[in-house]
Amino acid sequence: MLAPWAAIAATHEPATRPVVTAPATVLSAAGPKVDPTDPEVVQLAVDLVATMRVSPGCVGLAAPQVGVGAQVFAVDVTGHPKARTTHGCFVLCNATVTASSQWKAGREGCMSVPDFTGDVKRAGKLTVAGQLPGTGETVEIVTDAFEARALQHEIDHCDGLLFLDRVAGAHAIYPRQTYL
Repeated sequence: MLAPWAAIAATHEPATRPVVTAPATVLSAAGPKVDPTDPEVVQLAVDLVATMRVSPGCVGLAAPQVGVGAQVFAVDVTGHPKARTTHGCFVLCNATVTASSQWKAGREGCMSVPDFTGDVKRAGKLTVAGQLPGTGETVEIVTDAFEARALQHEIDHCDGLLFLDRVAGAHAIYPRQTYL
């Protein structure tokens, strides 16, 4: 299902982009929908993956986090200990949640909020529809657990929301722990 994206990505030169941090205004504005076949969108998608790859512990990155207001994000939870289902590395454009259930709180962090983590209630079962960059093909991803959380987190970025906007209050925000 997501294999066409890998072939398209292989034809582009990846570049890493700087990650912006709060309170950058791009992080609090909903990005517009994009044409997934636009060469600039395809390059953005490739760059999101490249930036994610060089960022330790990063399992997802959205266009607003690299300063671009757009409905594009990358996710890869492969090998993460909390992941049950994984679809490998993929990028989606114009993604929307079409079904969600089994809500529960869990700890989240974010490269755009480097000093804090927080407890956020998210769906544990999720269906997302989006378009693949390059082809524009509409795909549906049915997932659970950690991958579901990552997808919701990145869709929120595209909608101008940070995990801090979803915590129950100040009591659910914590200083980020540094592990050696």
